[in-house]
Amino acid sequence: MADTATTASAAAASAANTSTDAPPFQLGKPRFQQTSFYGRFRHFLDIIDPRTLFVTERRLREAVQLLEDYKHGTLRPGVTNEQLWSAQKIKQAILHPDTNEKIFMPFRMSGYIPFGTPIVVGLLLPNQTLASTVFWQWLNQSHNACVNYANRNATKPSPASKFIQGYLGAVISAVSIAVGLNVLVQKANKFTPATRLLVQRFVPFPAVASANICNVVLMRYGELEEGIDVLDGDGNLVGSSKIAARHALLETALTRVVLPMPILVLPPIVMSMLEKTALLQARPRLLLPVQSLVCLAAFGLALPLAISLFPQMSEVIRGSCERPKS
Repeated sequence: MADTATTASAAAASAANTSTDAPPFQLGKPRFQQTSFYGRFRHFLDIIDPRTLFVTERRLREAVQLLEDYKHGTLRPGVTNEQLWSAQKIKQAILHPDTNEKIFMPFRMSGYIPFGTPIVVGLLLPNQTLASTVFWQWLNQSHNACVNYANRNATKPSPASKFIQGYLGAVISAVSIAVGLNVLVQKANKFTPATRLLVQRFVPFPAVASANICNVVLMRYGELEEGIDVLDGDGNLVGSSKIAARHALLETALTRVVLPMPILVLPPIVMSMLEKTALLQARPRLLLPVQSLVCLAAFGLALPLAISLFPQMSEVIRGSCERPKS
């Protein structure tokens, strides 16, 4: 049986290798190398590609069947590597890798920018009231929580209480910091009205960044006590390490701080300059559409850049890590 399976896979690979426009297809593997920042960037551009939101049910079934044919060595002649990579991209964008169930469209990674941009626009609206500040911060953290849960690792189920704990911690920290900073800005008598408005626009960033850190710590603090799996260069499990867990947690927290920075810092800067132009001063109704476009551009650029900073599998020097516990 092993020889038959090997022969079938080799035949499928040979049939797919007729295309020179794409790298040789590898089932379940990323199309682009993950050892470089550019490779990770190209990989995550594929993951967040919003075009997969419009894939029909029929096209999804065809993609899944094509990958099954490749897996079992029954691939029809003439199928190219590009077609196989495209099929895998569609399947991974829509179906959960562990349960094979469809992920609700707003909570897919490919839907994160289209469905998240209106929330970013709401967070950055000028002259926020207490109620609107609380609402947009709550909505943002709720959306993040739903995305995290929909794309969770289902092979090692976590108790629902852990997700609720992380969600409540993120909401409380985001709302309290946003409201607190807004109150401080309002009471700052030395600020001119224009300066006060500009400073208020930057309030969402520290609120969201602190909430992200709080969420990471609450969701993964157990790893600091138990450690995380450590693999050798060949991918073999050699044990667990608390130092590696601390290293991974730090990288994750840093990514969660970097991610909202261009999304929530660049648009206020750009809009403060655009609002002074004759066009927007003569047509104030264009302010909201222009701000939406600026937020969309910042979001679309920031997301793949931030999640590409660190590889999903980090490396630690053996000497800097305690002896892994097997």
